[in-house]
Amino acid sequence: MFPPAFLIPSSSLPLWLGHVLRTQRGPVRWSAVLRGALAAVPLLAVVLAGHPTAGVPVALGAMFAGINDRPGSRRASVTRLGVPALAGAAGLLLGTATAVTAGAERSLFLLPLVLGVLGLAAGAISSVGPVASACGTQVMVAAVIGAGMPLPEPGWLRALLFLAGAGWLASLRLVLPSSGTSGRGPYRFDGEREAVAAVYTAVADLLVAAGGPRALARRAALTAALDHAQDALSGPRLRRYASSAAERRLHAQYAASLPLAEAATALAWAGDALPSRIAEGPRRLAAAVRTGGHSGPLPAPARGDAGLRALDDALLRAAMAFDCRTGQQPRTRARGSYIPMLRRAFGAAGREYGIRVALCCATSTAVAQSLHHEHWYWLPATTVFLVKPDLGPLVSRVLCRTVGTVAGALVFAVLMVPASGQLALVGVVAVCGALIPVATRHFAAQTAVVTVLVLSLVLLAGEPQAAWDRVVESLLACATVLLVGHLPLPGQRGHTVRAALDTAVSAAHRYLGHVLASPEDHARRGALRRDAYRSLAAARTAIDLSAAELPPVARRTAGSEDIAGALERLIDTTTACAVHLHHKTAELPAAHAERLAEQLSALGEARGDERIREQIWEQAGERRKAVSVL
Repeated sequence: MFPPAFLIPSSSLPLWLGHVLRTQRGPVRWSAVLRGALAAVPLLAVVLAGHPTAGVPVALGAMFAGINDRPGSRRASVTRLGVPALAGAAGLLLGTATAVTAGAERSLFLLPLVLGVLGLAAGAISSVGPVASACGTQVMVAAVIGAGMPLPEPGWLRALLFLAGAGWLASLRLVLPSSGTSGRGPYRFDGEREAVAAVYTAVADLLVAAGGPRALARRAALTAALDHAQDALSGPRLRRYASSAAERRLHAQYAASLPLAEAATALAWAGDALPSRIAEGPRRLAAAVRTGGHSGPLPAPARGDAGLRALDDALLRAAMAFDCRTGQQPRTRARGSYIPMLRRAFGAAGREYGIRVALCCATSTAVAQSLHHEHWYWLPATTVFLVKPDLGPLVSRVLCRTVGTVAGALVFAVLMVPASGQLALVGVVAVCGALIPVATRHFAAQTAVVTVLVLSLVLLAGEPQAAWDRVVESLLACATVLLVGHLPLPGQRGHTVRAALDTAVSAAHRYLGHVLASPEDHARRGALRRDAYRSLAAARTAIDLSAAELPPVARRTAGSEDIAGALERLIDTTTACAVHLHHKTAELPAAHAERLAEQLSALGEARGDERIREQIWEQAGERRKAVSVL
């Protein structure tokens, strides 16, 4: 997996323009490129069988699965690819049924109403998380295509063909080994191994950076590595009785990394530089995870203070976990539950996003229907992609979409000069499928590749060539999303940022309260620490996206970075306190207590809520007697 790093443009550019030039970096995932090319095999089989129109929903299902085929483990890909595919199939059914109900005449009422209501629900659900966002997008796009694309197949068959295309790529993801894997373990666990090994590497990097200017960045990288490993291990089992020694050992190795991460965070918080040899132990553990071998002797740090003692104890427990090959280990579970997810969907952020999706879909459908355009479904389908906030700030999405669509239409026009026939179109689809894993690094590049693929499928469906129409529809969609995206709605803007910050503050409340009240409960403390840091990372992502909007929009979330910074310092201090309070009789040092008091006050002042300190303190219970300096 490559991290979501970006090429940072010149600082002289405004943020809303600089975001357009940013792109992800990292090694090319050749296994994903191969899967993308092989995803066209079902389309080829259907075309050779003499049913090219039936290949369109197959190729669409494979295309969406290819877009969702991101770095990660196989078990996580089952949910990441499978659940949105089911949503897309349901969307095709609904869209086809709506078109049948509307009849042959163009409807200026029924279709906008149905798609608007569906957009309201899909937009609200999309605010829950990445998989829910993919589900919302696929159900909307598939519904629009089902209602507008003139395919002879009935709705139920379109849905099955869509699932077949997505299922084929998901099967390739489960069966084919990933590129660049090493070690003696089963290749079905290569994503999990790499994710767990990345945690130990991030721990080592943080220990090296302690006391220097890169400590905060390394701590954030450790949080990202822990989040990825947690997701990689929390998917469904690959086999019914997947209680193999390899799987149990991976869970044990991940569990052993959590105390190491806690100790490394506490040492970095102290601000003292550490000897370079102190990172040798975590690096050996990372190599052992990748190769499936033994870690060998681990150098023990001097047990000078609480942080170093915690690191030494964590290394000892990790060594024992690496040597234990058959013991039962608890499975890593995904955090959260359905109730908080529903609350998020029906909260302020979910309602705001749902309303904007509904307005975009209903407006664009009505406009497309009134223009009597043969490919009217392109306009609402394009707005569904453009209105997604997780693809970047609004202006960045619109600019990238415009450039990508024009480039894709030009490339398609050039390709169609020497190429003709259905097999040539299948070849173009295969090439586009192979390029999608690389093109997802930038929205403009992804748009260009998808444009070529979609125009190829239009010809396979028997419709006339319409590259120029595609450009016009995209420009209309950009104008619609720009208008609706900046349209003032009842209430305040910036609900997404505020909701993310509120979630992060609540998680910090629970973490600090538990550390002060029950520091001996290591398991619960670890879960709350993970939740606090993960929520903080999500809040920072929302803040960064909001800051890159146009200035009138970005100003509505001004000051959010100050809250996030105060919250980060509070969580780091809480982790340092947890290391000192790991024994029932230990008392919190006065320096730690003073830092807590300062940071609680700073957080309350940044949020404009002076009651935050008292609220946290009430959760601490009797433990506050040990820290009366506050």
